Amino acid sequence: DTQHRGDLLPPYPWPKEEPPFGSGCPLGPFAPPPPTLLPGEVGGTHGTSELPPAALAETGPPLGTLGPPAACPLAPMEHVIPNLLISPHMLPLTDLEIKFQYRGRQVCVLTISNPHGCRLFHSSLEPTQEQVELFGPLTLEQVRFPATDAIPNEKQRFYTHQLLDVLDRGLILELQGQDIYAIRLCQCKVFWTGPCATHCGGPNPIEREKKTKLFSLEGFLNGLILFQKGQTTTPPPFEIFFCFGEEWPDQKPKEKKLITVQVVPVAARLLLEMFSGELSWSADSIPLQISHPDLKDKMVEQFKELHQLWQNQQRLPPAQPEPGPAAGPWVLPPGSLPQ
Repeated sequence: DTQHRGDLLPPYPWPKEEPPFGSGCPLGPFAPPPPTLLPGEVGGTHGTSELPPAALAETGPPLGTLGPPAACPLAPMEHVIPNLLISPHMLPLTDLEIKFQYRGRQVCVLTISNPHGCRLFHSSLEPTQEQVELFGPLTLEQVRFPATDAIPNEKQRFYTHQLLDVLDRGLILELQGQDIYAIRLCQCKVFWTGPCATHCGGPNPIEREKKTKLFSLEGFLNGLILFQKGQTTTPPPFEIFFCFGEEWPDQKPKEKKLITVQVVPVAARLLLEMFSGELSWSADSIPLQISHPDLKDKMVEQFKELHQLWQNQQRLPPAQPEPGPAAGPWVLPPGSLPQ
């Protein structure tokens, strides 16, 4: 890997191992962690409602204000985003959507929820505590590349196996604060494009065992503000694209690449949909032009009500005659015949 000076750099120093976290996310992707207070402070070790009003005001608006309330218009975009920048714990980057594609055909889609990140690999070896230098921390979500059984072409399947065989150590996607980093451990070369990629006009490799920044939530929020104010014509990018074993970007489309992986920070996609899509509409966002009703309009409304009543009557079942008392043959009462 001397072409990109990957093997000449010192190995990435792994941080101190922390206790493993569960892969589930019971509070959801937008649930903030409980505030931790030092012993002796108000509220004990996990204070909640005992905080003074001044401290609550510094943490920004409650999480429910991200979406439009039932009877109130949406808060201005310029007020919500700075509060997220001040209190980044309100929007943790714990959820990553990962899409695997083999030569343009999608073979697997999954979403991982882990506060540390994940490792993309293909191997029969499971990481252990003694092999942290080889496979990374055990706290990472272990995501295995999908099998090649669905590849119809034999030649494509052969070359795909050639790349998967050198993906034992894998590619690490590390979550650190509000940023996403990549650390390439595998022998297979990895190229990428994304929000933090430098636009050099040619292939963009990830150097081996070197920490590479892929995504910054702060930069995305700043770009979202500019887009909402009309200072930019396109929304900020947030999708990260990896190409394994082949140079990228180049003259070939990504659908022709053997192994590609797309990573989407779910929080960034939800923010873009919230402030640029239907969730950002308020009750007065579209001024509807309707005249006041006159006498003829009121007559039409009455006709519509009468027609609706008539239709309801037609749907009712016909009334059944009430059954009379059980008796024998019918006999005229006495005195009813003419004399």
